[in-house]
Amino acid sequence: MPLSRPLPASLFMGLVIFTGLAFADGSANTVPLLPKYKQECAACHTPYPPGMLPAGSWKRLMGGLDKHYGTDASMDEASVREISAWLGANAGTYKRVSEEPPQDRITQSAWFLRKHNAREVAPEVWKRASVGSASNCVACHTGAAQGNFNERDIRIPK
Repeated sequence: MPLSRPLPASLFMGLVIFTGLAFADGSANTVPLLPKYKQECAACHTPYPPGMLPAGSWKRLMGGLDKHYGTDASMDEASVREISAWLGANAGTYKRVSEEPPQDRITQSAWFLRKHNAREVAPEVWKRASVGSASNCVACHTGAAQGNFNERDIRIPK
């Protein structure tokens, strides 16, 4: 049922603050993962929530699957269209993902580098066999596969 009058300012601000907390608490997965996305993409790596990159980055990634970071991740056209549409519709639009990172890599985005700086994550952590690289989110973020990147759930492996 549509509202017949505008929201009071205090209620509106509360909603804005609550929405901001959804991202501040580490939850990047604001939409359920598309089954086709899980089937195709999560078969090889963490199913990165679409809100972690802007639409332009997702478009380039989906347009270059034959050379997806050194791997041929090609799939049938129907799957490419379905996943591309879903990623574009759910891409990050909020301030922290407004820029397209170098090489469309989440790990090169300004917000990622700020959250994973040397004070937060010692450089030797990335070299551990149990971590491997910055793109292996599930090594430290125990809920990454479900889109939960809450700092309370971080477990840095030895």
